[in-house]
Amino acid sequence: YKLFVNLRSPVNNESYQERLVRLEGDKESLVLQVSVLTDQVEAQGEKIRDLESSLEEHHHKLNSTEEMLQQELLSRNSLETQKLDLMDEVSYLKLKLVSMDEEQNHNNSSKDQQNKAEGLLQELRFLKSKVDVLEGEKSQYERKLKATKVKKIQNIRKKSCYNFCFLSQFCFTVLYLIRRTQSGTLQREDLEPGEFKRGGLRATASPRLARTGETLTSADLKTPFSKWTPEQVCCWLEESGLDQYVILARHWANSGQTLLSASPQDLEKEMGIKNPLHRKKLQLALKSFSTKMTEKSSELDHIWVTRWLDDIGLPQYKGQFHEGRVDGRMIQYLTVNDLLFLKVTSQLHHLSVKCAIHVLHVNKFNPNCLKRRPGDENKTSPSEVVQWSNHRVMEWLRSVDLAEYAPNLRGSGVHGGLIILEPRFNSDTLAMLLNIPPQKTLLRRHLATNFNMLVGSQAQQEKREFMESLGYAPLSTTAKVRPKKLGFSNFGHLRKKRCDESTDYICPLEAAQVQAVLNGAHRPYSGFRGLSPILDRDPDRGEQVGPNS
Repeated sequence: YKLFVNLRSPVNNESYQERLVRLEGDKESLVLQVSVLTDQVEAQGEKIRDLESSLEEHHHKLNSTEEMLQQELLSRNSLETQKLDLMDEVSYLKLKLVSMDEEQNHNNSSKDQQNKAEGLLQELRFLKSKVDVLEGEKSQYERKLKATKVKKIQNIRKKSCYNFCFLSQFCFTVLYLIRRTQSGTLQREDLEPGEFKRGGLRATASPRLARTGETLTSADLKTPFSKWTPEQVCCWLEESGLDQYVILARHWANSGQTLLSASPQDLEKEMGIKNPLHRKKLQLALKSFSTKMTEKSSELDHIWVTRWLDDIGLPQYKGQFHEGRVDGRMIQYLTVNDLLFLKVTSQLHHLSVKCAIHVLHVNKFNPNCLKRRPGDENKTSPSEVVQWSNHRVMEWLRSVDLAEYAPNLRGSGVHGGLIILEPRFNSDTLAMLLNIPPQKTLLRRHLATNFNMLVGSQAQQEKREFMESLGYAPLSTTAKVRPKKLGFSNFGHLRKKRCDESTDYICPLEAAQVQAVLNGAHRPYSGFRGLSPILDRDPDRGEQVGPNS
């Protein structure tokens, strides 16, 4: 027994009594450390409460700053209305001055008329100076508001992040020390050297400061839009990509009925929606809520539209379409003026968009209707070619030994729908877009042969008949679409939008074509002629097209 005790004794021949005394001393020191840490925790708790109170004060300051911002925005709107009134007065005085000048020329300019003209000129100069003063005040208000809001938000964010990080680090240190003080009571058999134990403390890399936004639930969508709360309306605006108007909508819209009964002028004045495409997007969505008719195009958001522009070969307009938040519903009701506002001025690009929209109409706005990957080149039909994307057309060029010219189609707007549906698009147009020189006749003849095999005999015959018709003008790759000119009598009504202005759709469907598409016609693309936005812009065409297309 004595030999067994000596084997379990420590190497330094320390007796068990001395070891017990040493452990008791360590225990007392650890108890003292725990008491000191408890005092430190209480002191830090007071600091934490002070920090929370300062954080609440900063939140109150931020709220007051936002209220001041709203007041300044209201004052800015009033200044703009005053400016418009003054500009109207200036225009009226200009017209009056012109009429007086004419009377002066006819009546050999008497002194009284000269005095009146000088008075009008002085009044005009005074009004002009007043307009300049209002412009200066408006710019000062904008700079002051922007600087104040940015400074306040940056200070509050910096202090909040610093306080949160400091508290997280301090709490982790305290918990680690407390866990360390309790480690003396652990038994040796709890942990083995190579064993992993769950449930211990761990430190995160950094605090998570992100905030998850609210989304509309299925119960909210079943509720009538007119009964939506302001928070539900603002959440819907954020999901629609119009989050820049949420602040003004929260203060103006008492419910969904406020938006349903609002006019375009109300949306521009109360919510600050200056962009006409944003107003159109909102009006189309509100119209679907009021009519309770859901369209397949409403399922395509503005992110899908940017990918669609890649598919039809127009990626250079992705920035304008994304800024205008153009979604599938707006694509369905896109007008010529909308394309011009999006800086799409090329006649060929108008045709490309028009044919692509018609392909979407026929395929009931299926988001995956365009074919991107190549298939069997020997078994292609015009009904398949009409759904080719721009990349698929480039793959076809590589398959017919024209790989060196295929990259020239990037940004050209050439896709299968344009090739099949546009009667003026032929092999010569494609050769110009590919930059094949006219002197390379053999290469152009090779392209024409493969092009005719691709489009098929029926489309080839339709293109030939259209070419032989009276008044035929070949399709130019450099022609521009110009907006309609307004007469002088309409100059004073530029701000008043006409109700039927949006009827000049870029791709309207006639009633017979709509019924054929809905009934699943066997050849929905056959006989679809006259796709050019230049040739088809008749003044009476808007009455034949309705929103049900």
